Amino acid sequence: MLRSLTLAVSAIALSACATPPATTTASGYDARIIRDAFGVPHIYGKRNADVAFGLAYAHAEDDWKNIEEVIRSSRGTLAEIVGESGAKSDDFILALGNTDIVNRDYDAKVSPAAKAIAEGYAAGVNTWCAEHPETGCARSTPFTGRDIVAGFVNRPTSFYGLDGEIDALLSGRANMEMSTKTSTRASLTDTWDDIELGSNALAVAPSRSADGHTRLAVNSHQPYEGRVAWYEARLKSEEGIDMVGGMFPGTPLLLQGAGPNLGWAPTVNKPDLYDTFKLTVDDDVYPTKYQMDGQWKDLTRKQISYKVLKDAALTTVERTARWSEHGPVYVTDKGVFAVSFVGLNEFEHIDHYLAMNTAKTVDEWRAAQVKYNAVPSVNYVVADSKGGIGYFWNANMPKRVEGWDRTKILPGDISETLWNGWEPVERLPAVIKPKSGYVVNANHSPLLVSGPEDNPKAENYPASFALDTLVTNRGLRAQELFGADTSITREEFLAYKMDDWYSADSNVAFMTEALDVEWSGKVDAETQKLIDHVRAWDGRADQHNRHAALAIFTGQAVMGSQMHGAYDDERGLAALKQTAQLLIAATGRIDPEWGEVSRLKRGDKSWPLDGGPDTLRAVYVAGDLAKDKYRSGRAGDTYVLIADWAPDGTYTLDTIHQYGVATLDPASPHYADQAPLFAEEKYKRPPMELHELLKQATRDYMVGN
Repeated sequence: MLRSLTLAVSAIALSACATPPATTTASGYDARIIRDAFGVPHIYGKRNADVAFGLAYAHAEDDWKNIEEVIRSSRGTLAEIVGESGAKSDDFILALGNTDIVNRDYDAKVSPAAKAIAEGYAAGVNTWCAEHPETGCARSTPFTGRDIVAGFVNRPTSFYGLDGEIDALLSGRANMEMSTKTSTRASLTDTWDDIELGSNALAVAPSRSADGHTRLAVNSHQPYEGRVAWYEARLKSEEGIDMVGGMFPGTPLLLQGAGPNLGWAPTVNKPDLYDTFKLTVDDDVYPTKYQMDGQWKDLTRKQISYKVLKDAALTTVERTARWSEHGPVYVTDKGVFAVSFVGLNEFEHIDHYLAMNTAKTVDEWRAAQVKYNAVPSVNYVVADSKGGIGYFWNANMPKRVEGWDRTKILPGDISETLWNGWEPVERLPAVIKPKSGYVVNANHSPLLVSGPEDNPKAENYPASFALDTLVTNRGLRAQELFGADTSITREEFLAYKMDDWYSADSNVAFMTEALDVEWSGKVDAETQKLIDHVRAWDGRADQHNRHAALAIFTGQAVMGSQMHGAYDDERGLAALKQTAQLLIAATGRIDPEWGEVSRLKRGDKSWPLDGGPDTLRAVYVAGDLAKDKYRSGRAGDTYVLIADWAPDGTYTLDTIHQYGVATLDPASPHYADQAPLFAEEKYKRPPMELHELLKQATRDYMVGN
């Protein structure tokens, strides 16, 4: 039940705090929610469980639809409410079996601390739902702690690409080449395949800063909307949490953030966390047995069933799911395959994130990683108020017999190819308290994250780790900027984060040169004009740049939205001509200002943006130029946090969100109140002290008993 506190706020804000119906499921929880000037909830509670309860309630107020869909997805019942678009997700989840394992082993294997947080969060959502029956949320409640834990188990598989591997198998797109000894991402994350779930993470130690400060940029690149869009909150419990940061719908703790003592920033990495095996079976269509080391073994079989909403009615889909000792089994027209994947039987995600949320130094944060290692992938950059910084190529890495090319299909009839436990965390690439005084990662290789004397060396890691070798433009620029500047001021740190240049060594720079070398003097005058226009580009994606649109949109047409794909001369020339035609149709010219065709749109308003795909000021746009006259931002920079710790113990935290906290309510004053600041590359400063928060509070209310 919600209880208002007295505040000198507007009549509108007070009416929003009116006591709701008495129906509640809040027994045993007590949280205070104070919304700041931007509507961001600051959650106070005695226990971590109280804070999780309050967070769930506040997040449901702003983003109920996505919370419901996330939890439904983890159950394997998403298609019941969204229709056929959720069917692939349900089939994937149910076939993996993670949710069944969580439901079976929750009581025995989830720690009391994690259980308290998960159940507190579930109770918070249930309480909000009971008070808002008009939403129809009763179709999905009651939620339980099992639902929250299942979300942690299931969703990370999409970040390291498991769903894409299985989709390739089922669609016939998988590479069938056998190893010898010498995505549909939208289904789970509500994004499209060619958008980057990327990020920047940047940190400097006192030795690298001009004023002896430690600074951290938390800059995850996510979709602007949907099930993995960032939501900002501040959490403070008497049990040790004191941070502001971001989380996804359905998560009871911060997934990234900072506080008085420490902060951390994740970026997506791509460790090899799954293997695909071709089985020798007794029947290629209806297999019941598979061969292992010359012996026949029974496949485990289970009927999976889910319902799909279509034409206002539910249709039941049923099929037989099979398992071998490798993992889930898939029968295709090219054979019978099994997949081993990371995350099965993992119950310590919440414990690991709780340790992150309460750590006060890089060493404490590292100790939590070593103890739990529950987060299956993603890089982390960590910094603390004592001047410690670190980079960690995080992975729950399986132990494998070396010598097999695991990018290919493995033989599933010999035990040598099976996994044998887990590599220790200490064996993975890391840079801790580097002599160079900086660490940077932008989804690029862990071998290029700091100074030359500090970078991990490839020869120290086995081939089975499959270390990232890609160096993004953002990675190149981060090294060019931070590696060259030995005395970085605060202003420079902020400017480097918002850098909108493409490196001279980037793919798009290569493309502009290749177009000139290959085609100049061999094409008609109009096409030569296009080539000359692209070659005159200075490499920036600033909003007033009149050469960026033709160059960047051509690059995306040839090499994908991230511009990481292969370049081809013939396709490059064709894309250049087509892009020019689109720009002329939309704007009447080939050289509109970049901010005219790349904009942030929210409701009926839009703002020009600096930055572009794979720049440190990351902006990924989509849309029909001919129809809309511009393309609007869909992903890239979303929630950004800058942490700054001074030698005297004082600190500042500055944040910005691309829209605002009211993610789904166009009538809310917080639907787009941060958008102009975001477009202008400005920040707000969330008050971390209660007395400062109360000076600007727009709502102050209690939820629970």
